[in-house]
Amino acid sequence: MGEELKVIVFTLGKEEYGVEVEKVRTIERMQPMTRVPKTPEFVKGVINLRGVVTPVIDLRGRFGFPESEYTDNSRIIIVAVGDIEVGLIVDSANDVIDVDSDHIDDPPEIVGGIKAKYLRGIAKVGESRLLVLLNLQEVLSKSEIIQLENVEE
Repeated sequence: MGEELKVIVFTLGKEEYGVEVEKVRTIERMQPMTRVPKTPEFVKGVINLRGVVTPVIDLRGRFGFPESEYTDNSRIIIVAVGDIEVGLIVDSANDVIDVDSDHIDDPPEIVGGIKAKYLRGIAKVGESRLLVLLNLQEVLSKSEIIQLENVEE
C-alpha cells in the first residue's frame, strides 16, 4: 500500500475531481464578487473573505467548458497556490475521501477536454469510480498568479 492521500471531491458537470485537502483552506457558499477589469474571462472577480481580498476563478471557464448557472450546490473552494489564496468555483463539493497513492495513474494527454498539464493524475477509487486529481500549480499559471496578486493591491 502506498501513502493515503486525503482528497476533497468536487464536481464539474458529471465528472468528479479531487484536490488535496492540505491545499484547501475553506469551502464557501457562492457570494457576490467584484469584477476586476483586464483579467481573463474565467477570473470572475474578487471576494472579501474575512478581511482578505481573494481572487475567484470559474473552473468551468478555466478548462474551456460551457459555463452554467450557479445553484444552491455551487461552492467556492479556497485553495492555497504558493503563497496566495484563490477561490475555485465548482458545481458542488461533495466529500473528503482517502486515495491510495498506488491507485493514482499518470493522466492521459487529455481527459474530458482538459489538457494533461492541469492534471496530477487519475485516481481509482473502489471498483468503478475515477477521480481526476488537479495540479493546482498548472491550473493557475505563473503569469496568471502574478496578475491575480496585482489585483489585491
